[in-house]
Amino acid sequence: MSTSSIISPRKLIEFTFILLNSPKLIHLKNFIFIIVLYRYGSIILNKIAVQGLRRTCIDFYLVIGGAVFKLIISTPGAKGKIQAELDKTIKELEEKIAPKEPGVPRYLSLPDVGFSDTRIREEMKRYQDMNSNVKWEDGRVSGAVYHGGKDHSKILNEAYSAFSVSNPLHPDVFPGIRKMDAEIVAMVLDMYHAPNSAGGTTTSGGTESILMACKAYRDWARNEKGITEPEMVVPETIHAAFDKAAGYFGIKIIKIPIDPSDYRVDTKAVNRAINKNTVMIAGSAPNFPHGIIDDIPTLAAIAKKHNIGMHVDCCLGSFLVPFLEEAGFPAQPFDFRIDGVTSISCDTHKYGFAPKGSSVIMYRTKSLRKYQYFFCPDWTGGIYASPTIAGSRPGALIAGCWASLMRMGRNGYIDATKKIVGCAKTIEAGISQMDDLFVYGKPLVSVVAFGSKTPKTLNVYDISDKMSAKGWNLNSLQNPPAVHIACTLLTVDHAEQFLQDLRDSINEVKSDPNRKSSETAAIYGLAASIPDKSIVNEVACGFLDALYSA
Repeated sequence: MSTSSIISPRKLIEFTFILLNSPKLIHLKNFIFIIVLYRYGSIILNKIAVQGLRRTCIDFYLVIGGAVFKLIISTPGAKGKIQAELDKTIKELEEKIAPKEPGVPRYLSLPDVGFSDTRIREEMKRYQDMNSNVKWEDGRVSGAVYHGGKDHSKILNEAYSAFSVSNPLHPDVFPGIRKMDAEIVAMVLDMYHAPNSAGGTTTSGGTESILMACKAYRDWARNEKGITEPEMVVPETIHAAFDKAAGYFGIKIIKIPIDPSDYRVDTKAVNRAINKNTVMIAGSAPNFPHGIIDDIPTLAAIAKKHNIGMHVDCCLGSFLVPFLEEAGFPAQPFDFRIDGVTSISCDTHKYGFAPKGSSVIMYRTKSLRKYQYFFCPDWTGGIYASPTIAGSRPGALIAGCWASLMRMGRNGYIDATKKIVGCAKTIEAGISQMDDLFVYGKPLVSVVAFGSKTPKTLNVYDISDKMSAKGWNLNSLQNPPAVHIACTLLTVDHAEQFLQDLRDSINEVKSDPNRKSSETAAIYGLAASIPDKSIVNEVACGFLDALYSA
């Protein structure tokens, strides 16, 4: 090949320049530019329409800030320092959560010879006595233990013992457990005024109930509407289980801001966020952070108009919201009596007082429930089908749940609602009279969330840590900073003590203006100040790792 036949780089560049500036290609470039501009412009405009200009600007700042922050910390000097601080923080977490105390045996492998029953009982007693300084029996824990009565616990233990080897995966072997399982679902469906066409299943907890509902809507929309890029529209106060479902099942989650006037989701923004890929929307009754019930009737009407699913998360409201009116308290519509509500999750292990690991997911129709199921018809082990995520399930928990529902009865739950919600009302009224705090929204059920009127000078997390020092175990919230208490039967007799300790804690914080920020305040302050949440995730990962440090 002669050298004259080789095109020089300069001529190639000149030819490319001429080609790109030809009239026909200029039109093509303009067309491509318009398409790109339209695509990203419509995304931004839709985001503004749904979230508002202020929230969109904040999100944009977080994206840009996160990218810049990530770039800065990737430099050799900064990366090493940050990693050292992370390692230090995670080590401190492990030492706090899983201390390796001298003289305390650690079992890291099977014993060569099995322990005697007597020794096992002794060891279990030692593990039981490892409880922290917080004594749930004294009613100072937010949520966690919802009944705690000795007689109630005794019957649950008897039920567990009687059915300890049972497994609903084998209904032919354990027909009694199958019947109990079905009766639990039937009783909860009746409680939520479900139609005859309704169906449901028990699950291992509220998270699995929500996961199952989201999975059902994804599969329903794919099968019935051909949607392959599913989206769900939910309040920003919705439970994190919806984020988990989005991650597990490949569903895009769109979070809608709450109305600052009542802390309920902005239903107009929900309506604007719905598009051809939306498979479901959701609301809470009540939500976990602030204990507020969303406008379920309006959300249900929106869902019905768009022919999409409408899930009501009643995991926390469980056996309280159905009995509010009968207990003499104001209530808001939330259940299957509302046309457009297509599924509801209810935790029997909260205010149903069942053993932990028990919840119910309900659907308006059995035809919708089938999209929750899993089938494997050609497995070599035989035709396989399961109603929920788990295959084998502990029948003992089902028996315990059934025993709790039968022991309490309708009148028992109404009485419990009177006591628990009455306690929450007392606490809400007491906080509302305090000069330094305010209550978020108008809680109708068991949760009361409060914040500081002057957060720059009085940090609500510092108050929470003072309450911890007095033996209380409360829930810290963020975005915005807040603390809440979820009242239980154990809290009922301690409302006035809670309010007195809260007043004392406020005074203690205010009396020391030069105080150092508490541990909780420092953690949440750090989380709020870092635009790149991967750092926070690293700490959270360290916490989870520490849970499995033997």
